Formats: sequence, structure tokens, C-alpha cells
Amino acid sequence: MENPKHTAEGEPDEKAKRNREEARQRRLERSLEKGLEDSFPASDPVNVTQPVPSHRKTGRE
Repeated sequence: MENPKHTAEGEPDEKAKRNREEARQRRLERSLEKGLEDSFPASDPVNVTQPVPSHRKTGRE
């Protein structure tokens, strides 16, 4: 007797295929989330104010 969860080609039925895809998506999401957590903060926060321009010596003293 044939296994009802497999088609003639040996592929799992649609529910099993969907479950595998959902599990793959969850693993990907966890990996991405971990990468973000491990790299936070990735850089200095954005500076919303501009620094005062410095006065350079021009050599015309």
C-alpha cells in the first residue's frame, strides 16, 4: 500500500511542503534577527546639529 503523504514522484504533499517552507522562513528570520542584534549599534547615532566651522590658518598672517 502506498504512503498517502507522498505522490507518485515521492514528493511530500502540499501541507508538508508548506510546513518546510514556513520552517525555512522562521530559520531565516531568526538568523537575520540575530545578525541585527549582534551588530547593534552598527554606527554612531546621526548628529542632527552641524559642528561650528573651524578657522584654518590661511598663511596670510
